Amino acid sequence: MEKEQSRVARKVTWIGFFTNLILTIFKLLAGFLGRSSAMIADGVHSISDFSTDLVVIGSLKVASKPSDQNHKYGHGKVETLATVFVGIVLIIVGVGILYSGGYKIYEYLKEGYIDSPGKIALYAAIASIIIKEIIYRYTLIKGKQINSKVVIANAWHHRTDVYSSLGTLAGIGGAIFLGPKWTILDPLAALIVSFFIFKVSLKILKESASELIETSLPKKTEQEILKIASETDGVFDPHNLKTRKIGANIAIDIHIRVNKNLNVQKAHDITVVLEKKYIKKYGEKTHISIHIEPAN
Repeated sequence: MEKEQSRVARKVTWIGFFTNLILTIFKLLAGFLGRSSAMIADGVHSISDFSTDLVVIGSLKVASKPSDQNHKYGHGKVETLATVFVGIVLIIVGVGILYSGGYKIYEYLKEGYIDSPGKIALYAAIASIIIKEIIYRYTLIKGKQINSKVVIANAWHHRTDVYSSLGTLAGIGGAIFLGPKWTILDPLAALIVSFFIFKVSLKILKESASELIETSLPKKTEQEILKIASETDGVFDPHNLKTRKIGANIAIDIHIRVNKNLNVQKAHDITVVLEKKYIKKYGEKTHISIHIEPAN
């Protein structure tokens, strides 16, 4: 099952990689030929897309490795680190687009005129929106199916390209069809796009940072874990619950009380039943530690 998840994740990411590579070449050519700063910024954004695809592919390969002597909890945190990388790259891309658009606006205000973009840039923006929306939806669906945080983050990276191209389309279209006085719409669109990118990147970084600093699972999930324990025959007063995320998996550390008159074998059998319930609910790679205490 785990190997299948890794295979699906790599396949999805490779599809995104080659799509981004082709789109990057097309958008940069369209941007330079069409004299569009917004389209050039969009092309630079696509460079970051296929660059992060390579990092994601590498991280998935490492994260799928089984536990070993030095990594007894597996290699899931590698996936989290890759997700952080995606978020940081997005911020860098946002800063670059912000600077590029801001500089063009400064030129417009200083000179009163900037070159109007050509229609090839408009066509490139339309093509990018359609293609990247398809890739985004495909990647997001597959990422949720295999419960891969880094694949889902990469899907949102694709979606930022859609946002970028929508802003680019509006700016280029306005600059072309409304006349020379409206050429400022092109860099203005690039400026607006950068803020969309910042929003997505900060969300990704916040979630990943929470995992790296061992933040507990959501309260609702912890209540569910305690409920499963309390509904297990022979378990009394589940308490002292500790949880955390390890890549796509979770770790559960819980204390339970059992009848003090039970022998070791029967007490152990109760923990086995509880472990099976957690594995069925949260997956085979769930890390489970159950501490038994005597109940009066």
